[in-house]
Amino acid sequence: MSNSIKSPNSAKPSSTQSAVDRLVQQIKDYIRSNALSVGDSLPSEREVGEKFSAARNTVREAFRILKTYGVVEIKPKIGAVIVNRHLPAALDLFSFQLAISPESFQDIQGFRRLIEVGSVDRLFKYVTDADIQKLYDINLALLNASGAKEGAEQDFIFHVSMLAISRNNTVVDVFSMMKPMVSRLMETGKEQDGLQKTYEHHQQIIDALAARDRLAFTYFMSAHLDQGMKYVRDSIESKASR
Repeated sequence: MSNSIKSPNSAKPSSTQSAVDRLVQQIKDYIRSNALSVGDSLPSEREVGEKFSAARNTVREAFRILKTYGVVEIKPKIGAVIVNRHLPAALDLFSFQLAISPESFQDIQGFRRLIEVGSVDRLFKYVTDADIQKLYDINLALLNASGAKEGAEQDFIFHVSMLAISRNNTVVDVFSMMKPMVSRLMETGKEQDGLQKTYEHHQQIIDALAARDRLAFTYFMSAHLDQGMKYVRDSIESKASR
């Protein structure tokens, strides 16, 4: 596809925008107006700067922002290429949000209850014997982990793998975005109680899933998430007593 630039009519910058923000919007409008798609190359930094009367540093910063948001990837000798990595980019940004309050952890656990307990119908509909065996294997790897950090990693893999059975990619993607904070909570739990308790909870959940026992699955999954809430409450109480 041709890289000749036609300034889109929609690019009418606001006086309140910074030069970089304005250029980012102009490039996004250019992509839309020229119907560019994944794999297409954008014009060079020099061409973009000339067309939109932008300084070299402004152009570079605009491309950096587009890369951060998963819109483009900078390739050697090629330049900026349109990509589709919005989720990985979101994960990268989300991973910076580590200074999170215990209250926010409560919200996260509440959200987990909505999607993990709430997915019961789809889990029962799509689960296979192979899925059940995979969950048992992951849980055994958790029990045999070398420490809390590795155990937390296996714990997260367990929950992602279970949600994947629902065949709802959006649910899996959203849960994956919470990994930095969920993993921290999981690691805290294993530092306090070791690996055995999580292993036993998981075994109960898998057994209920294998038996398609809705009442047991809901009970054991809720109890498992309640244990996570206990760690959150303990953290809040500890913080309040200081």
